[in-house]
Amino acid sequence: MAHFKKKRGNATPEVSTASLPDIIFMLLFFFMVVTVMREGERKVQVVVPQATQLEKLEKKSLVNTIYIGRPTKKYQSIYGTQPRVQLDDKFSNHLDGDIALFLEQHKLKVNEQLWGQIITSIRADRDVTMGIVQDVKTALRKANQLKINYSATPDAEKMNAMN
Repeated sequence: MAHFKKKRGNATPEVSTASLPDIIFMLLFFFMVVTVMREGERKVQVVVPQATQLEKLEKKSLVNTIYIGRPTKKYQSIYGTQPRVQLDDKFSNHLDGDIALFLEQHKLKVNEQLWGQIITSIRADRDVTMGIVQDVKTALRKANQLKINYSATPDAEKMNAMN
């Protein structure tokens, strides 16, 4: 009678890679769903002023951004070269109504408990006159948006001189 020998080697079994493509595609789809792309195109030129005392905003989802500046070359033939106010991806012609609608649309995206923490950030070109910025601030006040932030870049020279 024949005896069968069991092979007892030190080799470990190989890890199956058959499910690896499934895992990669699941991760790919996850990141595609979760990633937020920039929603609008900036139609105005904005070079923000420099400042020495800056504060970084923590919750970006609670920030509305209003751009104020001259239209880019692509839009100058349509809108001219005078400074304009851009809300989302369109220019505003009637500040009071457009800003109120802009704020309400943003509130719909935010949890109701966080409405009091919403901040409007004004990104105004440094060459824009304060008249148009004051008009935007007045429209924000009428829409009961009282938390306003002015965007700026750090002034490295003055900050180094202060330290």
